[in-house]
Formats: sequence, C-alpha cells, structure tokens
Amino acid sequence: MAQSLSFLLALSLLAFVPLCFCDKTLGGYLYPQFYDHSCPKAIEIVKSVVAKAVAREARMAASLLRLHFHDCFVQGCDASILLDSSKNIITEKRSVPNQNSARGFEVIDEIKSAVEKECPNTVSCADILALAARDSTVLSGGPNWEVPLGRRDSKGASLSGSNNNIPAPNNTFQTILTKFKRQKLNIVDLVALSGSHTIGNARCTSFRQRLYNQSGNGLADFTLDQSYAAQLRTRCPRSGGDQTLFFLDFVSPTKFDNSYFKNLLASKGLLNSDEILITKSQVTKQLVQQYAENTELFFEQFAKSMVKMGNISPLTGSRGEIRKRCRKINSINQTA
Repeated sequence: MAQSLSFLLALSLLAFVPLCFCDKTLGGYLYPQFYDHSCPKAIEIVKSVVAKAVAREARMAASLLRLHFHDCFVQGCDASILLDSSKNIITEKRSVPNQNSARGFEVIDEIKSAVEKECPNTVSCADILALAARDSTVLSGGPNWEVPLGRRDSKGASLSGSNNNIPAPNNTFQTILTKFKRQKLNIVDLVALSGSHTIGNARCTSFRQRLYNQSGNGLADFTLDQSYAAQLRTRCPRSGGDQTLFFLDFVSPTKFDNSYFKNLLASKGLLNSDEILITKSQVTKQLVQQYAENTELFFEQFAKSMVKMGNISPLTGSRGEIRKRCRKINSINQTA
C-alpha cells in the first residue's frame, strides 16, 4: 500500500510539470497564439457556433469532445476522423468505435464554413476539433484551458487504426492502459480523461453484457449495483434495442462535474471500462477516490490531460494541409 501511495504521489507531482507542446522528432510545435495575426477571430467563431449547437442539444457537448478523442488516438490529432470515403480513402466513420456512434460532423462543418468566410485557407479542421472539445467542456460547466494550436490536417485516414487504437467499452484494463501508453498518455491521464463520461450517452449494445450472462438468465456482472442494473434492464433487453441511449452519468448527465467518479464508488458506472477503474488497479481506484472528493483536483488534471492528448503526433509546418472542407482533402483528384 505504501509503495502504491508513493507511486500515486509521484504521478500527481508530474501533473504540475509544465507541458512542452513540442514534436521533437519533426521540429513542429503548437501554441495558443498561433492564429492571433492570421485569424484573430477564429477562437471566438468556434466558441459561438459550439454554443449555439449545445444550446440546441445538450448532448452535442459530449459528442464534440468525443470526436477530438477519437481523432487523436488514430494517426494523432489530424482531423482524419472527419474525412468521408472517397477514391483513395476509407473513412474512419465506418469503424466499430465510430459507426452509428460518432456524431457532431455537421457542427464541425458549420464551424469550418464560418471560419473560411473570415480567414480562407488558414484554420485547420484539427484545430477546430481541439477548440470545440474545450468549448464543449466549458459550456457544460467544466474546466477551461488554453488550447495549443497550429495543427494541420491529414491527407488520409486509417480505418484499421480506428478499429485497433481507440479504447473500447469491453476492453480489459491492461488493454486500455496499453492503448493510452501507446499515445504517451499515462495512468493519471487515463482516469482523468475517463471523467469525460460525466456527460454524454452510451448505447445499450455497449454494456448489455454486464446485464445478462450468455444463457440470458441471471447476471453476468455482480460489480454493478443490482438495483441500478435492474433499472437498466427495463430498457436494455437481452436482444434488440441496441441503439437505445443511456446516460453515462445518471446523476447529472449534462453537467460536467465529478459525479461520474462518485457513481463509480457506488458501483454505478455504466460501462465495463468505467468499472475496471475501481476493481483492477489500486492506483486508479485511489485516483477515482481523490477526484470524487475534490472537483477542483479533477478539473485541473482533466485540463492538463486534454492538452497532453491534443498534442499527440500533430502535423505541423509543411506537413499535411489546411483542408477547405473538413470532409475531404484538397486534391482535385479526390472526389467524394
């Protein structure tokens, strides 16, 4: 226990080390003032469109936040998730984590259109995703942070990368941690970023296996509070209803707060990937307990981890391009 606490303390101290937004291998770097001269209104334009979208539908905040996450875990934060299929591209939207699930693309289109009118060929779709994720968090009552900018957009997508790199609800703890480490994110980032499940929804098909065993009789997962499980079964049957939506945080589903962690401690985390944070690792369980007790601590680490995630393998300098439309690359040879 002492060793575990010491390890946890060391990880917590690392959170206060200033982040370097450098891509040391290729010499690129990101910084919040990137558009100060080339498109000074860009940040406000993004915020304005996101605010209208979230006002229309509160769920959109979680959807936009998730888009950034699913983008960065595949090829880095390069807006590859936004590309539609074309002559030489198979869209990531078809992957298991994204199909019938990823949404908010029309909002990104709306932002891009507004930004293009103000500053043509200047602001990348990848940066729009990063800003929209931050704005969605703030509009839901979560923390604010400066978003390092200067990403460029990819000229391709990776369906296999989307299928293999994005953590899945039914992955084991070790598999999820490995996927985070692959992106140079650590166990603290894993728990803090999982806290984004304080807003948004999940489909019945994402957690059904926790409600029923293979024969369809009895319970498959006794780590889930049984009264909560009974409520879930009323709308998530043994078969059918795959797309039925459930709040990830039933206490305050549209408010970005720390109730997600409180739910975990009460055995009321919806997904298996939530529950394993308190059953498979003493380090993650202690972090869950800390964040459940201290909203400020959670907010501070969430902001740091979001900046860190947003710096996964960005395209900078002359690499990639600034797409005119987020759904397709600029080359005239690529037709939808």
